[in-house]
Amino acid sequence: MVSFLIFIGVFLFMECVTWCTHKFVMHGFMWYFHSDHHQPKYTNVFERNDIFFVIFAIPSILLFYFGTIDGINYLFFIGLGLTFYGFCYFMVHDVLIHQRFKWFKNTKNKYLIGLRKAHKAHHKHLDKEHGECFGMLFVPFKYYKI
Repeated sequence: MVSFLIFIGVFLFMECVTWCTHKFVMHGFMWYFHSDHHQPKYTNVFERNDIFFVIFAIPSILLFYFGTIDGINYLFFIGLGLTFYGFCYFMVHDVLIHQRFKWFKNTKNKYLIGLRKAHKAHHKHLDKEHGECFGMLFVPFKYYKI
């Protein structure tokens, strides 16, 4: 039970980490890597922005490693929470919103439509200032209205 609570707690906490990282790091001192993501119709398969997947994967890998050295401990479940959040981020951001893979093109789900609207509002700003909607899974309720 404690392991499950650690997993869920880390998963939920990662939304806060994502919001802060997106606002203050990606739209701050690491804008160079994130800027191409805000350009319309980016034609390459990979973006400089994809470096953030690697940056976030490193702690997960280390937590899995150190969480299994002498049997499974709490570090493993922290890594699991990070990894599951990363998977959800990939599915929502890259697959659903940006359609890097054409798997869920015609959703009617109000929550998923709200996520798309919020991200569209975020991307209307092509520079690093004056952004909005920095989260990924939890966005303001105004975007869920149809």
